Amino acid sequence: MSGANISSMTPGFFILNGVPGLETAHIWISLPFCFMYIIAVAGNCGLIYLISHEEALHHPMYYFLALLSFTDVTLCTTTVPNMLCIFWFNLKEIDFNGCLAQMFFVHTLTGMESGVLMLMALDRYVAICYPLRYATIITSAVIAKAGLATLLRGVMLIFPFTFLTKRLPYCRGNFIPHTYCDHMSVAKVSCGNYRVNAIYGLMVALLIGVFDMCCIAVSYTMILGAVVSLSSTDARHKAFSTCTSHICAIVITYVPAFFTFFTHRFGGHSVPHHIHIIVANLYLLLPPTMNPIFYGIKTKLIREGVIKFLLGEKVVFTQDT
Repeated sequence: MSGANISSMTPGFFILNGVPGLETAHIWISLPFCFMYIIAVAGNCGLIYLISHEEALHHPMYYFLALLSFTDVTLCTTTVPNMLCIFWFNLKEIDFNGCLAQMFFVHTLTGMESGVLMLMALDRYVAICYPLRYATIITSAVIAKAGLATLLRGVMLIFPFTFLTKRLPYCRGNFIPHTYCDHMSVAKVSCGNYRVNAIYGLMVALLIGVFDMCCIAVSYTMILGAVVSLSSTDARHKAFSTCTSHICAIVITYVPAFFTFFTHRFGGHSVPHHIHIIVANLYLLLPPTMNPIFYGIKTKLIREGVIKFLLGEKVVFTQDT
């Protein structure tokens, strides 16, 4: 097909339909999503502020947490405001290039979040298995380089999505049954062959998601072996306690992510479409909402910092547990 013909079948805009089949319930669906978004923005921005201003939190573990918080709040901000406009004001149109940009940022940031979780697992591995060398291995320069490498990995792997999607002809219309521009949701609107998109999407999932999960699994296997070998019960409890919040973050990130990925490619009609759309939105909203809560509850230094900030009282920071 010639470039001119492809250009003529490129729509000026897409129409995001929200949650198909539940249009009459859009207002009710929007309420928990809006509430979660407010918590996500307030919680993650609060964590970033706390970590940047409290000297006791100027340690690698908390720098990684600040990076995770920044990724989370940016990720949900790329989709939720637009989603609420669909639910509240029926503003469903999104510019074609704007849709591609949203798709790029959503997938880049989800890849970034996965990478940060992997880096946090490696950080816990070094802290527990090599405590005496921790300060020399995990330095500020290493953290900066690791964060930059994770970002560049996502950008380089996700950027081809925009070209692969833009090359497709869209002669079936411009209606996307989704609340945001997801790669496969946009590709499936095309009347062309999007097999290359599906194959490349699978490759990216393997290079990012599966690779990161393997690194996390290996890290925690080594951590478990090191913790079990400790003679002191208190030491074992403390070591496990430092990993609890991170494990919770992993679960709420990867479970909906893999559900969304596999139902897109292999689910067919076995999963109702509105269930898929709701889970896809929870995939972007649940980790940003819950991560600050998990870390705020389980991390003593963060709890003490929140008390200090809210009450304006001087809090003596004690050793984290």
